[in-house]
Amino acid sequence: MDTITKTVPEYFGANVFDDMTMRSRLPKETYKAMTRTIKYGRSLDITVANVVANAMKDWAMERGATHFTHWFQPMTGITAEKHDSFISPDDTGRVIMEFSGKELVQGEPDASSFPSGGLRATFEARGYTAWDPTSYAFVKDGVLCIPTAFCSFAGDALDKKTPLLRSMEALNRQAMRIVKLFGYTDVTSVKTTVGPEQEYFLVDREFYNKRPDLIFTGRTLFGSRAPKGQELDDHYFGAIKPRVAAFMKELDEELWRLGVYAKTEHNEAAPAQHELAPIFTTTNIAADHNQLTMELMQKLAKKHGMVCLLHEKPFAGVAGSGKHNNWSMSTNTGINLLNPGETPYENALFLLCLCAVIKAIDEYQDILRVSVASAGNDHRLGAAEAPPAIISMFLGDELTAILSALEKETSYSAQEKSLMRVGVHVLPKFPRDTTDRNRTSPFAFTGNKFEFRMVGSSESISDCNTVINTAVAESLCIFADELEHAENFETALHDLIVKTIRNHKRIIFNGNGYDESWVREAEKRGLLNLRSTPEAIPCWIKEKNIELFRKHKVFTEREIRARYEIQLETYVKVLNIEALTMVDMVHKDILPAVSAYGRELGDTIIKKKQAIGALACVYETETLTTLSALTDSIYHGVRALELAITEAKSNKDSFARAKAFETEVLPKMKAIRACVDHAECITGAKAWPYPTYSELLFGVR
Repeated sequence: MDTITKTVPEYFGANVFDDMTMRSRLPKETYKAMTRTIKYGRSLDITVANVVANAMKDWAMERGATHFTHWFQPMTGITAEKHDSFISPDDTGRVIMEFSGKELVQGEPDASSFPSGGLRATFEARGYTAWDPTSYAFVKDGVLCIPTAFCSFAGDALDKKTPLLRSMEALNRQAMRIVKLFGYTDVTSVKTTVGPEQEYFLVDREFYNKRPDLIFTGRTLFGSRAPKGQELDDHYFGAIKPRVAAFMKELDEELWRLGVYAKTEHNEAAPAQHELAPIFTTTNIAADHNQLTMELMQKLAKKHGMVCLLHEKPFAGVAGSGKHNNWSMSTNTGINLLNPGETPYENALFLLCLCAVIKAIDEYQDILRVSVASAGNDHRLGAAEAPPAIISMFLGDELTAILSALEKETSYSAQEKSLMRVGVHVLPKFPRDTTDRNRTSPFAFTGNKFEFRMVGSSESISDCNTVINTAVAESLCIFADELEHAENFETALHDLIVKTIRNHKRIIFNGNGYDESWVREAEKRGLLNLRSTPEAIPCWIKEKNIELFRKHKVFTEREIRARYEIQLETYVKVLNIEALTMVDMVHKDILPAVSAYGRELGDTIIKKKQAIGALACVYETETLTTLSALTDSIYHGVRALELAITEAKSNKDSFARAKAFETEVLPKMKAIRACVDHAECITGAKAWPYPTYSELLFGVR
């Protein structure tokens, strides 16, 4: 056993002000007050906050911290932090190190420079960060980081954490009503848990620095395929290269020190692609941990001479990167509500919770699709490594057959003669691996959880989990309303489950999501196929979705409309940057390089004809002819693209701008790329201005 393995339990969470640290450093009564705040959401008295802040400051300084920051997640999709030092002047002109409860509990960063979707005017700068004590503070790079929510002066949520916390509260309220109906009087809370699997690419830093498209957009706007891709399936789970292994080793150590349960790492399907999977934890903490994971991946990759790419589709022709969001519900007493039990009542609770999820995903498939919509993810969804844009649920043959028997009120199997009734029958043993996995399904049941596979690799998991939590809370609310007033609980429960299966079975699909026949079948079922981000975003402002979030106090209508505007604006900005980068690369590098290579071919043709004769230059002549036609097409294509960019940006309406970029700008970019990639294939390697796919995908050795 090596040294690292021996010492992991000793240093795990060493940089986290966690429960064990608080227990050892806080006075007994202060610790109890903190525990009540964390468990029950009770407010913290300022005198208690002062004691906690002082202990937190002393602990952080022992770990080299000189500053603190309220670490929050604005609607940019990344984290933000403003550093303040602990120093405070004393009467002698020297300084002392201080940190107050007020500074711990609330901060005031400038809110005007973050996306607000119209919630804040540019001149309205005041914004507040509020401590989230359920997510422990930690030390990173010599700074005490305090996880916080972020809101405007008027109280509007300007971040991704606040809605997530609200959605967790909403689900807890409704789930508690359900578990009480089943007699679980000892349960005091129900929380959702998540384990987000993170995919990413690693490329050599030297090659990355020579690719303007990777630097500015995170993906290759040009690049012909390498002779070898992922077709041999030899990279998946293959031996990890030494540089990558060293990176992974240090990443694990850093994450473990921060209390992140990094568990599994391996090579993914595409060359240069990898994955890290953590152990499940409470959803808001999982979201914080995933943001930390992405940040550390990018930081440590540079240290190892590489760059971590988190774009959903950095390379055409090979698998893109996603983030599999493994979601479940559990009580504080340890009961997984999506785990079949041993008794009829346990199984009835499982079936009811399962039906709540089925109903939620069917009724709110549109807003769930919006939660993963982005310009980057549009390139990935529906490709051979990701689920289609159509939302459906995979339950596996056995569970589907059980639901079918309940729906039709027939026996489950030939051996079972009596009719299936909830509360009477014990379900057959339903082990975790009772069915195969379906990698083409967007929302797949995998034994005791659902795996939502549509999330893009660069996206915050807060968005999709806010939607899932709220939609399931609505189902549970409707169920509780019906069951709480039932004259006969078991009969009402049975009828409710049967009715839900009948009304929402269209969302269940166990087949191949990549098959074109599924697109036709889904349309017949009335399922949505929102292929692009501009198609999906208007679902934000459908009345049923506004009412869902408003009812459960997750978003106000103002906050919803703001997110609608921000998502449209972000889509336009991303495509605008990509288009301008493409124009810049073509004008400054690609056309000059291809033209120069053409001149070289022309000179060769002249010399050969003089020396040998007219029939001696077939390769040079045909290549020059093809390159000449391609450069003309590229040049005219770029002129047309520049005009399309200008016209698209002239639209005053945000939705019209987004549609114009999708329908006018993006197709022209694709056409230019096709010509450039063809030109790359027949241009001499020394003449081509950028590192190729072969170098990028196979350059890390």
